[in-house]
Amino acid sequence: MAQFIKIYEENPNSKMIRKVVDVLKKGGLIIYPTDTVYGLGCDITNTKALERIARIKGVKLEKANFSFICEDLSNLSDYVKQIDSSTFKILKRALPGPYTFILPGAKSLPVVFKKKKTVGIRVPNNNIALEIVKELGNPIVSTSIRDEDTILEYTTDPELILEKWDNLVDLVIDGGYGDNEASTVIDFSEGDPIIVREGKGSLDIL
Repeated sequence: MAQFIKIYEENPNSKMIRKVVDVLKKGGLIIYPTDTVYGLGCDITNTKALERIARIKGVKLEKANFSFICEDLSNLSDYVKQIDSSTFKILKRALPGPYTFILPGAKSLPVVFKKKKTVGIRVPNNNIALEIVKELGNPIVSTSIRDEDTILEYTTDPELILEKWDNLVDLVIDGGYGDNEASTVIDFSEGDPIIVREGKGSLDIL
């Protein structure tokens, strides 16, 4: 049975945030709100938790395309090779926001991601997500929770999310209704931007 806790985005309760981080530090999986759809996340440093997410998604961990949810761009060099100033300016302009940027992976990536040539970086414009990462002290690895429903691609109601994920995760955050449009994904790994998926974020940032 997953814990189900209410956190308000406007002023996230620090005690509740610490509760979430405690679950993450123990290798737990959480479902949390972003500025787009709800995400399934775990601590980037916990291999067992990463393997659990990969199993749930039905993918091999080393091949999985998870996003790294960061508090800001200050520790980018821990996960990403040096990027040119024009790319960095676009990131600065767009983040926090509903974008996933695919960038060349650094050699210092956690062991399980060593073979990955690229990583997806997200800084969502959502105080709950940002406070969790800030309190944790490193990124969380995340993936969108999709729905089998062909009409509704993403579940937006936290209570329905709990119903579906109760036995798969350790904690579900009710941060209000989520969006049903995923982030815009832009690939900068080869230099010039390539639009991989047009989602919530406007392309005017390019």
